[in-house]
Amino acid sequence: MTGGEKMENLLCLIEGETAYIQLNRPESMNALNTALMKELCEYLKEISGNSDVKIVVLSGAGPVFSAGGDIKEMMSTIDEPQFNGIKDTVTDIALAFYSMPKLTIAAIHGAAAGLGLSIALAADFILCETDSKLAMNFIDIGLIPHGGAHFMLEKRIGPIKTKKVIWDGKVMSGTEAAEMGLADRAVASGTIKEEVAYLINELHQKPLQAMIKTKKIIADLNRPQLLKTLELEKHGQLKMRESDDHHEGLRAFLEKRKPIFNNQ
Repeated sequence: MTGGEKMENLLCLIEGETAYIQLNRPESMNALNTALMKELCEYLKEISGNSDVKIVVLSGAGPVFSAGGDIKEMMSTIDEPQFNGIKDTVTDIALAFYSMPKLTIAAIHGAAAGLGLSIALAADFILCETDSKLAMNFIDIGLIPHGGAHFMLEKRIGPIKTKKVIWDGKVMSGTEAAEMGLADRAVASGTIKEEVAYLINELHQKPLQAMIKTKKIIADLNRPQLLKTLELEKHGQLKMRESDDHHEGLRAFLEKRKPIFNNQ
């Protein structure tokens, strides 16, 4: 593949009718900091308007897809206006990836946790390797999921399983995620690139424009619910950020111990 574009935190490439987007902070396990999220948001909006692109693939550079939000940045002092700005970017990412008039693929290897998993869940097709580790692990730091996770999970696995996935926060293998319906396919370890290529070939045997039109209708129908979910998550996150349990969860994470929550 040639003709790639390298941003500071993102690798982007268009080959034929397919755009490849790769999170590119491998030294930080592709943790989603403000800079990376802004680049991703801008590129998703740009590619959404490119009529030549029919398929978009999102993946991660290095050993994992994404470890989630950047804990170091979360530990820094962020006032409410800054927080609102970050959440607005997260909202724009979720809306752009979920509703773009393209067929979207999330290619997960290694791990996809927290906000990284939330973003992946917005894809039309989720592929993961059998030994991948997927976790909606906000509960461990006293937070609720964001990035539209409540909406995406509920659409994929229903409300009862959604609550359990969020409340448990446990790490699932790629095999478990596929069996639950969280992922569409669990593929052999080390084969994610080949399986993505195979899926793209499958899709090219079908009328892509008709598939995209169906996606747009469903996305338009669901947009009010997604917007409401994102707004509720934003306010919920702000309240939880002020809680003692959240601060204890962050300390415990950095100290590599089990948190002791006091429901404050």
